[in-house]
Amino acid sequence: MRRAMAAMAAVPLIFFAAACGSDSGAGGAAQSQPAGVKVTGNVGAKPTVTFPSGTPASKSSYEVLSAGTGPAVKAGDKVIVNLTVYDWDGKQNPFQGSTYDNKQPETIPVDEQLPQVLRDGFTKVKHGGRLLAVLAADASQQQQQQQSQQPAAPTKVFVLDVVGSPPAPLKAAEGKETGETLKGVKVDSPGGDKAPTLTTKTKDKPAKELVVKTLIEGTGKKVEPGNTLTVHYTGKIWGTDKEFDSSWGKGDPASFPLGNVIQGWQKGLAGVPVGSRVVMSIPPDLGYGAQAQQNIPANSTLVFVVDVLAAY
Repeated sequence: MRRAMAAMAAVPLIFFAAACGSDSGAGGAAQSQPAGVKVTGNVGAKPTVTFPSGTPASKSSYEVLSAGTGPAVKAGDKVIVNLTVYDWDGKQNPFQGSTYDNKQPETIPVDEQLPQVLRDGFTKVKHGGRLLAVLAADASQQQQQQQSQQPAAPTKVFVLDVVGSPPAPLKAAEGKETGETLKGVKVDSPGGDKAPTLTTKTKDKPAKELVVKTLIEGTGKKVEPGNTLTVHYTGKIWGTDKEFDSSWGKGDPASFPLGNVIQGWQKGLAGVPVGSRVVMSIPPDLGYGAQAQQNIPANSTLVFVVDVLAAY
């Protein structure tokens, strides 16, 4: 469901690669400033990064630039961060993107999927702190061994400001059933934390415009366009009952910035209270249009039942 913005396309490939070795020093102590990279500017605003002359660092490292004053970050936490990213090539050192520009902080799990140097660094800061991290050849070489035939990634420089932790999501929608229905579509809600059943086998023609019906109305905050959401969902093709995706089937809800998904979701979920269950019929022009996707034919009308579990 998620499409990363072009400027940040390389970031998830680094963050969510298999765990890599680090150069974190004895006892995991914070590093001296990594390889002469300098960061200026206040925490909470887009930083300025300057690079030393010469070749990029060949070893990964980190430095706590500001410890922060909030709760400590622990292994296993999920943290909301504003991050700024550069490629360090020793020449142009091109800027790759910043969440301060698009105003959409990222949520990062501090777990075994994160490179070791970042896990070490995150557990040395608190909420409100700033971390500088260099992911260099030692990290990319190990990743390359685990993902054979992949070209080595360039040295990356990250400046990460820890904003806080995401709110604990609901298990499922909770609120008052509205009695609303969507013609041609059936949703059975078994109650409690169980997944709803979506049926889209119908001879009815789909609407040409977006249709959103609230099945259960929650009482939480209303979703705003710039929010990151945590949701459970099932998606099917109108008329065929063919399921192409489901977070329920994967066992865990999905989290993403609302601005990074298809237009039908952006328009359909804005203003929906947390705790709600909605069913949406999304026409092709607000979905994937004439471009076929995996398990989704071109020009498909998509139907989703979505539980909005958290928004922040």
